[in-house]
Formats: sequence, C-alpha cells, structure tokens
Amino acid sequence: MEQQDLIVIGSGPAGRRAAVQAAKLGRRVLVVEGRCRVGGVSVHTGTIPSKTLRETALNLSGWRERGFYGSSYRVKDVISGEDLSVRLGMTLEHEVEVLEHQFTRNNVRCMAGMARFTGPHELVVTEPNGNERAVSAEKFLIAVGTEPFRPATIPFDGHHVVDSDAVIASPRVPRSLTVIGAGVIGLEYATIFSALDVPVTLIEPRDSFLDFVDREIINEFVHILRDRGMAIRLGPSVDRIECGPDGWPVTWLSDGRRVRSDMVLYAAGRQGATAALDLARCGLEVDHRGRIAVNPATFQTAVPHIYAAGDVIGFPSLASTSMEQGRIAACHAFGLPLPPAPRYFPYGIYSVPEISTVGLNEEEVRQRGIGYEVGIARLRETSRGHIMGINAGMMKLIFSLRTHRLLGVHIIGEGATELIHIGQAVLNLRGTLAYFIENTFNYPTLAEAYKVAALDAWNRMPPVAAEDEHEDAGSFAEAAE
Repeated sequence: MEQQDLIVIGSGPAGRRAAVQAAKLGRRVLVVEGRCRVGGVSVHTGTIPSKTLRETALNLSGWRERGFYGSSYRVKDVISGEDLSVRLGMTLEHEVEVLEHQFTRNNVRCMAGMARFTGPHELVVTEPNGNERAVSAEKFLIAVGTEPFRPATIPFDGHHVVDSDAVIASPRVPRSLTVIGAGVIGLEYATIFSALDVPVTLIEPRDSFLDFVDREIINEFVHILRDRGMAIRLGPSVDRIECGPDGWPVTWLSDGRRVRSDMVLYAAGRQGATAALDLARCGLEVDHRGRIAVNPATFQTAVPHIYAAGDVIGFPSLASTSMEQGRIAACHAFGLPLPPAPRYFPYGIYSVPEISTVGLNEEEVRQRGIGYEVGIARLRETSRGHIMGINAGMMKLIFSLRTHRLLGVHIIGEGATELIHIGQAVLNLRGTLAYFIENTFNYPTLAEAYKVAALDAWNRMPPVAAEDEHEDAGSFAEAAE
C-alpha cells in the first residue's frame, strides 16, 4: 500500500492550493481526481467556464458598446452554441495545462479515479480502467466540491430542461429561457443569456435573493434587469414542469401562472459531491446537502487528521476563499503557524452587471447601532464611465461618523470585481475617508469613483474628533463604534 503524508481528494481551488502548500513544506502529496484531467468543478463546469461564457457573450453581442451604438448593436448577428464552445475549449485547455505544470513543478503526484474510504487512514481508488489501488496517508483533505441539486420531480433531459453542468457541457443559445433559483449561479446565467437578447424569466420562491448583499445594491440590480426586459417572479414556488408536444417545457407556479420557454435552467442549489466517498468508514457524517462540518479556524473535521475545504463545507463557496481554506488546512496539518486571517474578504458575483462587496452592509451597520454616513458614486458620471459608454452601476461606501473609518464597500457595474480590492485593502488596514480624499487616482479611471463617493459622504459628515482620529482600537467593531 502506497503511503503518503497528505492525500487530497479533488483538484479544484482548495485541493490544488493545499497540495502545493504541503509539497512546499517537503511533504509527500497525492492528489486523487475523479475526472480524467485535473481542475475539479472550478475548471470543468463551474467558475472558469461560466466566466468564460460570460466574456464570450459580452464580446460577441457587443454588449459593452451598446451605450454608444444602441441596443441593436451586435458584433455577430447570429450567435450559436458553437461560438460559445470554441472559447470554452481553449480556456479549459489552458487552465488544465497550467495546473498540470504547477503540480509537476512542485512534485505533487496525481491519480485519476474515484476515491472511497476503507478506514480512517486508507483509501481505495477506482481508476478509469476499473483497476483498484489502495493508498494510505497520515493526513487527508476532502475537497471534492459540489454538484447540482437534481430533484427527482424535475424532468431533466439535457436539452430543454438542464442544470448548470449541462449548460457548459453542451452550450446553446435558446429562443427563451426560464431560470429557477436566484442564487449566484442562477443570476449569472440568467443575465448572461439576457445579454445575448434571449428573453429570460427568473423564478425565486423566496421574496428576496442574495440576502448577504446590501439591499440598495440589490434594488439597483433589480431595476437594471427589469429595465432590459427580464421578468422576475419572486415568491411563487414551482409546482411542476411539463414538456409539451413540441418539447418546450412549461413551468407551473404555485400562484397559478405558467411560463413556457425553450429551455429551463434549474439552479436551485447544489450539494456536496460526497456520496461516493463512503465517509462512514472514516467516522464522518454529512448534512442533508452532503456538506461536511469543519472547525472554521483550522478546517479540521470531526476526525482531527481529516480536513475539508472549499464548496463541500458550504458558505461562502467562492473559488478565492476555497484556495485560502486549502492553504490554511495544509499549514495546520503540518504544524506551520499562521497569522490570523484578515477579517473581511470580497464577494464577487459575475452577473451582468457585476456585483462585488466587502465589509459591512448598511443593514448590518444599523443592527450594530453604529452611527454612519454613506457616499454614492454613479459610474456613468465618471469620465471613464462616459468614455466606456456605461449607463448604469454605482459604488457605495459606508463610513463611521465617529472615526471616519471605512465600514463597507458595495459596487454594482462594469469592473466591480476588480475595483473592490482597493476598498478591501483600506478596510482591512482600518483606513478612513481621508485616504480617498487625500490620495491621487489615475484619471480617467473607474477607480476615481472612490474619491467621488468619499467626497459625497464627506459633504454630510462632521469633523472627526482628535481623540478618535488617532484611536488604535483592538478590533474593527470597537473602532467603528
């Protein structure tokens, strides 16, 4: 039986980062990947393909230029599924090659096959040819990611009724689309196809969505989507989906309405891809969605030598946070001390338009009883925004009234996921409104919106008291309050 220091199950963001980190510490590392090529969900069906699909749609549709040339402007008159597939294939190949080279460079071994536990320290890997190989290790990291939740009541057929994996596996541009589920994945695909001028109906059984995002940003988002013709149905649940004689599915809602479309994308949740791992053999249990509970500081499971990271442990389920979780798990497993993680990290939602946020939202600030002021900048009012033809989007900064500390940054619009990192740095370094007012930003840039929003807030804020200006409190919350 092969003996390793660390076996990583899954080669997505969490798995790859953990494997490389452990290898850099001089450990023997084996990565077991269920697919024939490395990359995990992130590379093959999730993060990278969906963002590639977004970029392809925006480029071929001429979306970014419509502010100048009108809503009928298109780079390519007829956009097909084949057009979408070409760029997806090229991007996938590049990502896999980079990852394979990274593993080779760091002496990380890879094995293709499905893993299952046979004991606390042993695995059996069933290779693609059917052979089984037994391996063992001192430590394990479970980073298998998630898969789409597929209720038995939904008539998936891979063409008219699909999940998010099928959208990537066989992309096509439908004549109309119904998206069930207004989570991050559902919203991203709904807005991508809307940018391709596909009529889209978005259905969410709750009365709200993306509840962790500032409500003013969500209100702006809803306005933008409805303004370009997207139908949004909040509240009614889906009773059933039936396919008519022409193959087009009809979605029946609990309020009596029916939605007929060429394609239905069911994106109401994901579940941990843990069913085949036989976790009971190593003493682990999962919740109703196949997720594994961990210590959020170390990412240890209930079995101390087994760690879990990435989407399989649940929220926030971001590629960026998964990478950091994998690194922390590997460092803890082999005794490398780590400084405390920064308190706040950014969320990025690659819808059209993008949404990104870091820190406290306005609702959270109110709940904590912190005196605050808000500054707003409209991206269309910046010189760069006008040059680019941007006609929507905003930046919202929240500051403490007492200390002028930055409490939160919330952005919707072109480049939001890039712009957010300026605010992230200032927030985690406990910077104040003065940073944005006193520093020079390249002109013309969208980043200039930080200065515009800061000045907007400064116009309504009292001067900071001398004793508060130099305060060096032990925690962010204390300083803000």
